[in-house]
Amino acid sequence: MDKDARPVRAKPLPSGDEIDDLVGKVVFAADSQQREECRRTIQGLASAHGIFPASIQALYEAAGQGLYSGRTVPAINIRGMTYQVARAVFKAAIKHKVGALIFEIARSEIDYTRQRPREYATCILAAAVREGFKGPVFLQGDHFQVNLSKFNLEPEKEMDALKDLITESVSAGFLNIDIDASTLVNLEERSLNKQQEKNCWATAYLTKFIRSTGPGFGGATISVGGEIGEVGKTNSTVGDLRAFMAGYLALLGPDLKGISKISVQTGTTHGGVVLPDGSVARMELDFKVLSELSQVARKEYGLCGAVQHGASTLPDEAFELFPQAGTAEVHLATGFQNIIYDSPFFPRKLLGEINSRLLDKYSNEKKPGETVEQFLYKTRKKGFGDFKQELWNLPQENLDGIREELEKRFELLFQKLNVVGTAALVEKFVTKSTPGR
Repeated sequence: MDKDARPVRAKPLPSGDEIDDLVGKVVFAADSQQREECRRTIQGLASAHGIFPASIQALYEAAGQGLYSGRTVPAINIRGMTYQVARAVFKAAIKHKVGALIFEIARSEIDYTRQRPREYATCILAAAVREGFKGPVFLQGDHFQVNLSKFNLEPEKEMDALKDLITESVSAGFLNIDIDASTLVNLEERSLNKQQEKNCWATAYLTKFIRSTGPGFGGATISVGGEIGEVGKTNSTVGDLRAFMAGYLALLGPDLKGISKISVQTGTTHGGVVLPDGSVARMELDFKVLSELSQVARKEYGLCGAVQHGASTLPDEAFELFPQAGTAEVHLATGFQNIIYDSPFFPRKLLGEINSRLLDKYSNEKKPGETVEQFLYKTRKKGFGDFKQELWNLPQENLDGIREELEKRFELLFQKLNVVGTAALVEKFVTKSTPGR
């Protein structure tokens, strides 16, 4: 959200159709000036009705100080139909008085879903206005990941690309940035300190950029996350965490605020493990390790705890174990994508067109021995970008049906993750402007 956005005086909201029209123009209008004018109008409406982008830093610091526990914040990646999905999130959040929730998009998702941070943020804020939500909205840059091959070839260029993305995102209202340099962890090194060395350097480098030379936004303290275990690979250990924090803090120095959370690997993979028939295999998480990592993160480093990625396709009974294990945050994406594509309200003809395009356009990505069902399951996330306008323009009855299914899912997750009633908790700790950067 721009600092110079003009708040609209609090007055009756535009009709739902008018808000729908505004956000549609932000996403699809050919004229850039019209897109910008509509974006500013939405920002003004949000501000006038008590909706504002915020940092979750203060809430996470409270967790690190033991001021609350047993709550796992859902971080929701929306790959497509963003405005409609966000409406479902906010409707469920209002019903259950949920304030502790995050909307996020990963570096890779920005590209294949064709959603730049400013557009994504505007869609989320418009959905909040449309549903009558009030309070802080946490927007997060998820997996702002260091590309290993690019880093090995031209490290300075790769880090500059990440700094540019951070600048773009923060200026759009993303006041929560997850740095993912876990790709640089070298498990071939014998000592844990050496394994985490490049990860420590890159995370500290980007944290310094955010804190000092990086962008500010309304005086907010940007919440920064780090990562010690690449999702889908070797499980993290307490030793990994201590090695990373020792190296990271030494490089960061005593005068800068460091990360507020740490992402770990405990047995998941993004999207789940796909079986030949296209179904997802049951995954087994090591909740004992997750609990130990969260406990050490809080007690030894004042972090809010550990963060779990790749969890949306887990069985329902697993989600209530996250708050029991002291998990600070859980990242959810593919499960919502599956609800959309598999919904009886999703037009079968359009699904066939999407599958045909994916098989034709991305055939070079099909791995040897991979079935068509496996390939489509792993690739259909790209359909959200390739068919962006067609999905936006689905008949209203289809949109309503899909949104209701998603709302029920969000309600279940909010209950399982124990964030029902957290609007009051967020209001207690999070203000519109937190001093510092």
